[in-house]
Amino acid sequence: QVQLVESGGGLVQAGGSLGLSCTASGGTISTYIMGWFRRAPGKEREFVAGISRSSFSIYTDSVKGRFTISRDNAENTVYLRMNNLNPADTAVYYCAADSSRVLTASASSYDYWGQGTQVTVSS
Repeated sequence: QVQLVESGGGLVQAGGSLGLSCTASGGTISTYIMGWFRRAPGKEREFVAGISRSSFSIYTDSVKGRFTISRDNAENTVYLRMNNLNPADTAVYYCAADSSRVLTASASSYDYWGQGTQVTVSS
């Protein structure tokens, strides 16, 4: 059973940057596709970014060019670098691990989830 713990959330002004980390225990992330999702107040959970075992990445359109997902298998950690943040990025951000073969934005494919970390962007 893989446990995922996110860190790095906080309060930032619009235009600022934050870096999120997700560290795994009980398993090796090198064997998983990894993803970041978010849930904004009053909204459904949405896909943000995903990274394959070979470090190919995909992003939702609203974060392309601003967010970067990366992985460090030696540290058993996946990262999300977020630049040029705006209030619409305010949400709880979740890390997830997917044991399937195909990188997908579908939350139902992901097997393990972290507890989430709050990101708040003030205008």
